[in-house]
Amino acid sequence: MKKLFYLLLVLTVFTSCSEFQKAMKSEDVAVKFKLGTELYEAGKWGKANKLFAQIIPQYRGKPQAEKLTYMYSKSFYELKEYFSAGYQLSQFESRYPKSEKAEEASFLAAKCYYNVSPVYSKEQHETIEALEKLQLFVNKYPDSEFLPQANELIKELDYKLEKKAFEIAKLYNNIAYFESSDYEAAIKAFDNFLVDYPGTSFREKAMFYRLDSAYKLGINSVKGKKEARLNTAINYYNSFKRFYPNSELMEDATTMNEEMTSVIQEFNTKS
Repeated sequence: MKKLFYLLLVLTVFTSCSEFQKAMKSEDVAVKFKLGTELYEAGKWGKANKLFAQIIPQYRGKPQAEKLTYMYSKSFYELKEYFSAGYQLSQFESRYPKSEKAEEASFLAAKCYYNVSPVYSKEQHETIEALEKLQLFVNKYPDSEFLPQANELIKELDYKLEKKAFEIAKLYNNIAYFESSDYEAAIKAFDNFLVDYPGTSFREKAMFYRLDSAYKLGINSVKGKKEARLNTAINYYNSFKRFYPNSELMEDATTMNEEMTSVIQEFNTKS
C-alpha cells in the first residue's frame, strides 16, 4: 500500500513538473495564465511567478490584467523577495486604486520595508522608509482591517530608532577619556535624544547618563570652568531625582551629587 502511495506521489510530481515545463515553452498565454493561477492558489509561488512574468505584458489593458498583476506582485511577497514585492505591490495600488486588493497591496508594500529593516546598530534607511510608508498607509486607510498590525509595526520601528539614538549617545559617554569635547558631545547627544523622543522608554537611563557625562566633565574641568559645569551637573541630578526618585540608579546619582556639592563648597571656601 505504501509503495502504491509513493508511486502515485512520484507520478503526480512528475506530471506537475512536466505540465509546468510545457506551459513555460508554450506560446499560448491562456495556458500560462490558467496553470499559473492554479500554482499560485496551491502555494507554489516560484513557479507561478515565472509563468506570470512571461505573460504580464500581453495582458495589459485586458480584463484579467488586474487579477494577474495582483497575483504576480503577491507572489514576490510570498517568496520573501521584499524589494521586488514592495515595488510591484506599490505599482499595483497605483495602477488599480479602486481594486478591492488595493488596500492590502498598500499595506504589504509598506510591510516589505519593515521586513528588510536591519538591526538597530546598522544604517536605518529602510527603517525610516518603512515608517514613512506605514504612516502613509494609516493616513490613507484609517479604517483598515490592517490598521492594528500597521500600528504595531510602527511602534517596533520607532523603538528601533530610539534604541539606535540612545546607544549612540551612550557610546559618547563610554568612550570619553577626559577630553571636554567628548563629554560635551555626550551631553548634547542625550539632550537631543530627550527632545526627539520625549516618551521614550530609555528616558530614565538617558537622564542618568547625561548626569554622568556632566559630572565627569565638571569634576575633571580646569579651575575656571569647574564651578559652572558642576552646577549644571547638579541641575541634571535634581531633574533626575524629581522624575525618578525610586530609580535603581539613584544611589550612584546621589554619590555623584554629594561629591559635586563637596567640591563646590571647598571651591567656594578657598575663594
